[in-house]
Amino acid sequence: MKPIRWGVIGLGFFGEKHVEALAGIAGVELAAVCTRRPERLREIAQRYGVDQAYADHHDLLADDTVDAVSVTTHVNDHRDIAVDALNAGKFVFLEKPMAGTVEDCDAIIEAAARFPKRLMVGHICRFDNRAAQAKEAIDAGRIGRVVSMHSSRNLPASIGAEVLDKVSPLMGDGVHDTDLMLWFTGQRVERVYARNIRVRDFTHPDIGWAMLEFENGTLGVIEVVWHLPETTPFTLDARMEIIGTEGAIYIDCGNTGLTIHDREGAGKPDTAYWPDLHGTRVGALQSELAYFARCIRRDDEPSVVTAREARRAVAVMCAAERSAAAGEVVDVPGGC
Repeated sequence: MKPIRWGVIGLGFFGEKHVEALAGIAGVELAAVCTRRPERLREIAQRYGVDQAYADHHDLLADDTVDAVSVTTHVNDHRDIAVDALNAGKFVFLEKPMAGTVEDCDAIIEAAARFPKRLMVGHICRFDNRAAQAKEAIDAGRIGRVVSMHSSRNLPASIGAEVLDKVSPLMGDGVHDTDLMLWFTGQRVERVYARNIRVRDFTHPDIGWAMLEFENGTLGVIEVVWHLPETTPFTLDARMEIIGTEGAIYIDCGNTGLTIHDREGAGKPDTAYWPDLHGTRVGALQSELAYFARCIRRDDEPSVVTAREARRAVAVMCAAERSAAAGEVVDVPGGC
């Protein structure tokens, strides 16, 4: 069986996680890497034994030996790179958020329509076993109709400082829980009320809260704090409470089940999303990449998450940012 030759465009923290996860997927060959930073490019290419290393994504996309690419760049670069990759005939795994604006999402969807079955957006939480089991329980009617949801997805201030000049808390992490709420309910969001709190002098505020009103009256509250105390053990404090008419579901993704307390202090290593197991990067990230690889092999349209669903999450978070800026309730155009 001929391997799927895969390239990774963007070699920040998450780009490297893609490199590691892809290396452990049967039938996938890590063929190329790309970043505009020469030293980082050499470092990753040498560390993982990748022969083809490109400083310009156009050059990687011109490589006919590359079948698929992961786009793990800054969100503002997603549209151009994804459209270029689709036009080059590549299969495209595009990290969330799909893009920074609804208009950019639409441009990507328009390009993907010309090349069916070649695009998947990486909403990793749908591949978290805890969230997937919650979805199954909701679909089976075990808690009745969902009427209320509350999520928190919080990080220590030091981690927030690394990303607050790049993306806001609501768009960076709130988009995860927005997507989950849309997925769990199957309902569209009609109105949003949001507030941001600025603690430090970064491009984006440190804290974002948003209340989502769904078309059937269900309410969702999203809390994203990128300013937990510096002494907070490094982990993602992610939780969701889902209240139904006949029951409730509580998802705790903040408790990793493992605490290591050494001379540096207490830490909770990731055990679900991209942990290392005997030298192989496993977890939800590898699961979603392997899922897309299977879709490529079978010529199937990715259905666990669709491009239009990814667009809806962006549209809701864009509306939330408008609401926070205006200090008032904002309608989500067309319902999303």
